[in-house]
Amino acid sequence: MTQKHSHRFADLCSHRIQLDDPPVELDFSLAQLHDSAIAAGEGSMQIALAAMNRLDAGAVANLDEGRMVGHYWLRAPYLAPTPAIQDEIVATIARIEAFAQGVFEGRIAAPGGTRFDRLVLCGIGGSALGTMLLGDAFSGRDARALLLCVLDNTDPDGIDREFGKLGSLRSTLVLVVSKSGGTPETRNGMLETRRAFAAQGLEFGPQAVAITTSGSALDAIAKREGFLDVFPMWDWVGGRTSITSAVGLLPGALLGMDLRAFLAGAAAMDAQSRSPELRQNPAAMLALVWREQGKGRGERAMVVLPYKDRLALLSRYLQQLVMESLGKKLDRAGREVFQGLSVFGNKGSTDQHAYVQQLRDGRHDFFATFVRVLRDREGTAFEVEPGVTTGDYLDGFCLGTRAALHDSGRASVTITLEAVDERSLGAIVALFERAVGIYAELVDVNAYHQPGVEAGKKAAALVLTRQQRLAAALSSAGRTTEELAAAAKEDPADCWPILCHLAANGRARRIGEPDPRTARFAKA
Repeated sequence: MTQKHSHRFADLCSHRIQLDDPPVELDFSLAQLHDSAIAAGEGSMQIALAAMNRLDAGAVANLDEGRMVGHYWLRAPYLAPTPAIQDEIVATIARIEAFAQGVFEGRIAAPGGTRFDRLVLCGIGGSALGTMLLGDAFSGRDARALLLCVLDNTDPDGIDREFGKLGSLRSTLVLVVSKSGGTPETRNGMLETRRAFAAQGLEFGPQAVAITTSGSALDAIAKREGFLDVFPMWDWVGGRTSITSAVGLLPGALLGMDLRAFLAGAAAMDAQSRSPELRQNPAAMLALVWREQGKGRGERAMVVLPYKDRLALLSRYLQQLVMESLGKKLDRAGREVFQGLSVFGNKGSTDQHAYVQQLRDGRHDFFATFVRVLRDREGTAFEVEPGVTTGDYLDGFCLGTRAALHDSGRASVTITLEAVDERSLGAIVALFERAVGIYAELVDVNAYHQPGVEAGKKAAALVLTRQQRLAAALSSAGRTTEELAAAAKEDPADCWPILCHLAANGRARRIGEPDPRTARFAKA
């Protein structure tokens, strides 16, 4: 063994964390996380871990809304600060299991006794991405599982395409997920679904389930229309951290997931990530890599490369979790800091052909997170060459790409799973949830609010108000953009794209060429 190889092996042994149950290995040996940086970060990390302990104990973290942040209690109810919350978590998990079992056995069915075999999910962001990840990871493993269809956008063409795939809705269960019931994308998906049911002569309510907060607009609709059931969405669980609540567990159970194993895997990672020993704390080490690579300001993006088709959506899921949590203009003292950590990526080895050339030879503005899965398939191995399987190739591409990036001075973390199962995926979810919380403490931002998202919703509402004013100002003879803008008391630059949209959808008539200076718009 050469001296270089000896150093590499020593680094592996000293910069590696192994969880036994579930079997997950975290390799930080190529993360350029030197012993001096670990030692220098010890003090600030202990402060961050103490803050996480206060969070676990029920401290108010979402100061904007005066709310606790308790998604960690969902997999360890005994940590919840009151017996009432503990009991409600336990009872909800039992209710979810009973509901899924009732669907599988046909006791909970569509009118006329038709067994449910498909699931339409109306949600957005954290109310949909987690379910999509679970569906992709565990599809095809349980013959009783429902086929998943997700309406996670207010795109009419996309909605029509999904309903076109479904055909008859007689055996379709609909799950509407919204904390308030007022989220436009989710509400629109529900209204479009109700319309599709009516077009087939079906009643919507008896085939629908809601996940929402008690007393919300959606809760009222569910009661008024006779939904099959309503499951809770607590104000102390944010959308992007809701996968271990009913938001992820109910659809996951209907897709055949073992929700107890998923929760157990998350709980195991949570427990390990509470360790005060920095080198044995996976989430703390990951957060430290983020800080060192981005110089505490997110100067480098994280490229997520899962080498498994079942984890193809992991990068999208982590993109929301990380960027919505850490992308903040202000720190907790109200100072402008413009913090964040950009996340992108897709599955290896397919998509590495699209961007690994730049990762290896181009701008050094990233670090990589590789996700390996040791078990290739459940069936018998098939050799494409003597002694070589397709899985060998996949793992070879993963390790080879990692080595190539290392040779180019690029840092990486490698997470290795024994298999894609519920315990392992639960552990990965918890790892990144806690890393986000710890990193937010290190850079002093609030990870649990999202003022930018709310600002976007308000801006969209203004656009719709502007559109109504313009529609009311249309005449039979037609008026120019500037004339309509003056009538609506709006800026012509804001009016032009709205008028084009109205004309393209037959709700206005454009006269003349598509030129904002000369085109006229009239009533359709």
